[in-house]
Amino acid sequence: MNSIDISWIAPPPNAHPYTLTPSEKALRVVQGKVPAGFPSPAEDFAVKRHDLNDLLITHAVATFLWRVSGHSMTEAGIFDGDILVVNRALTPVHKDVVVAEIDGEFTVKYFYKRGGQIKLQPANPTFPEITFKEGQSLRICGVVTSCIKRFRKTTQNLD
Repeated sequence: MNSIDISWIAPPPNAHPYTLTPSEKALRVVQGKVPAGFPSPAEDFAVKRHDLNDLLITHAVATFLWRVSGHSMTEAGIFDGDILVVNRALTPVHKDVVVAEIDGEFTVKYFYKRGGQIKLQPANPTFPEITFKEGQSLRICGVVTSCIKRFRKTTQNLD
């Protein structure tokens, strides 16, 4: 049985909480889904406006954005340069994606908790899972609730 200390930590000093402000830039969302296979006959789609704050943020004060560096979560669809939406108000459960701190280094991995065992698992077979020794600390920074991808650079940047 693995008895490790799991605690919550604050994000690094350069991470700022996400500020929820009323958006004047609500985006149009087309009702229905776009096929990713064969095209369907053209239909008239209703258009509704959505604010990305409403779609991505549930606990504004406890949420921050963090850019990914590395390739250990590619099979989860998380790639180098993606932006994670991290919620500190959620308690991680088995198979959540979490941001954690181990020995002074931050990482993003699947949270594994079964049969009294806790470990962090990558979503890339070329990376090892992280297991903990008796008395070692695992500090959770937050649960990843969304991943934002960019396919084309714009003039504005989050960095």
